[in-house]
Amino acid sequence: MARWQPDAQERLQHAAMTLFLERGYDEVTVAEIADRAGLTRRTYFNYFADKREVLFSGAATFEREIIDAVLAAPAAVSSVDVVMGALGTVGAALTAWGEPVRQRQRVVESATELRERELIKMDALVTALADALHQRGVERLTATLVAQVGVAVYRTAFQQWAESSGPRDLAPIMDDAIRRIRAAVGPAAPLSAR
Repeated sequence: MARWQPDAQERLQHAAMTLFLERGYDEVTVAEIADRAGLTRRTYFNYFADKREVLFSGAATFEREIIDAVLAAPAAVSSVDVVMGALGTVGAALTAWGEPVRQRQRVVESATELRERELIKMDALVTALADALHQRGVERLTATLVAQVGVAVYRTAFQQWAESSGPRDLAPIMDDAIRRIRAAVGPAAPLSAR
């Protein structure tokens, strides 16, 4: 294949995933990924800032779709329901890809630096969600708390989905997690009264 073909990014991603699954993330170099894709190391860096980013290139799109859904939600919908709905809808579209998404998650879980990068991306999502909720008129602290809880619920549900072996839908897993949070929070006396 010619180096200039328009599918270079996809070829690099496929080559990286194949090599990571064959040998483990830590054992693969950028040069090997580029070579497996039939491209140069320089071409690799035209698409990805470092070796980790080949696994996270869709993060900006994922975040943008969630934020767009939050901002487009009707004003009457509660901030919690807006966040959970946006995360659930976009997350379901992601998990519809099935096994390739599970494989990516296994690779991420296999290396400390990838888990750290995932946490950084999730923290950025919390900030973006809080900003979007604030744009909807939610007070800043409440927006931050709702965003943090929403991302925690999503991450927990996504991990459960990724560890399952079948095509299980993400929505019921998220619904169960939300139900558990609501049951756990319930009415309680203020800390100062305890």
